[in-house]
Amino acid sequence: MKTLRRLIYGEILIAVLFVLLAFLALFSFFDLVDELPTLGRASPLDPTRVYALPQALAYVALQLPTRIYELLPIAVLIGSVFVLVRLAQSSEFTILRTSGLGPGRALRTLLGLGAGFVLLTFAIGDYVAPAAGKTGQLLKSHYQGRTTLGRTGAWLKERSEDSQFSVNVGALGADGALQEVRIFEFGDDGRLRSTLKAATGQIASNGGSGTGGHWQLQQVQRQQFDTRGGQANVQRQTLAQWDWPTGLSSEMVSVALLKPERMATLDLFRYVRHLEANGQNAQRYEIEFWRKLFYPLSCLVMVVLALPFAYLHFRSGGVAGYVFLGVMLGISFFLLSNVFGYIGNLRAWAPWLVAAAPSLLYSLVSLGAFGWLVLRH
Repeated sequence: MKTLRRLIYGEILIAVLFVLLAFLALFSFFDLVDELPTLGRASPLDPTRVYALPQALAYVALQLPTRIYELLPIAVLIGSVFVLVRLAQSSEFTILRTSGLGPGRALRTLLGLGAGFVLLTFAIGDYVAPAAGKTGQLLKSHYQGRTTLGRTGAWLKERSEDSQFSVNVGALGADGALQEVRIFEFGDDGRLRSTLKAATGQIASNGGSGTGGHWQLQQVQRQQFDTRGGQANVQRQTLAQWDWPTGLSSEMVSVALLKPERMATLDLFRYVRHLEANGQNAQRYEIEFWRKLFYPLSCLVMVVLALPFAYLHFRSGGVAGYVFLGVMLGISFFLLSNVFGYIGNLRAWAPWLVAAAPSLLYSLVSLGAFGWLVLRH
């Protein structure tokens, strides 16, 4: 069995690597083309910083872990289908079956390889890709001045014992500093208590716990409103620095910088808990959290999808057609996952069901096709 696993694993690993490199070359080219219009632009903060070709290449290189995370399951499917179809066409798989490779053993063998791809996908998506993506955004903002968080900035909410805060961050600086910070404080009765505007700020966490600690704000303009006694009194303050205690961490602010699917699973979980604690709708992020958990498992679905191809009988040729069919199955799987995500968000379906349904559906179809082919032959 060791020799058999070495043969199958080696062939599939080489094929998956080849497919993955081809996809990475293609998508990296597209990413570089997207960066061409910004080449030659100087930073508005420092005219000596020019976003040139070396910086664009570095930015594209930092997007590679994210691309690997996104493309690895489809590369596993294409590589596995290609190898199994080629083994079936050359009758090598038939020889392996007569040598003791039964259906159950074949399934366990491929699931073992799929489990390795699951761990690799999880490690890249949860540790390498988020760090590389954030580094790439900061590198780009270093030469372009800052990263704007949409037209209205990033909006977050925070709740204390007797107050609610609406926080707006206009942009992120090249060093990760907050820019154009606005904080609106409301009482339990919904009345505005104070407003705060700061030019810049930094997030200081408590002991690296990831739950936040306080924001160190600079160039602060603060207004407090007092309506007691039937009269509206406004107190204005101009401060060089102001420390605002909060549970909002840098990971929560980065939600507006990084797409939810590119965040680490733990950061997504913390952000969902934060939204729920502040009475906000967390449906979209709950779906992304569960999809983040189930996405690495799609590698197992891919190898199960590929296994029935080994039990097909071929005449001369026909390999390209079956590989193309496998590619279409993989694309349909990811399209169905996205469709389930959008519909589940609109219909408020259970997030775990939205994330797990495509994998369960395709696994059942694949195992059914596999069982039918085994009984038939």
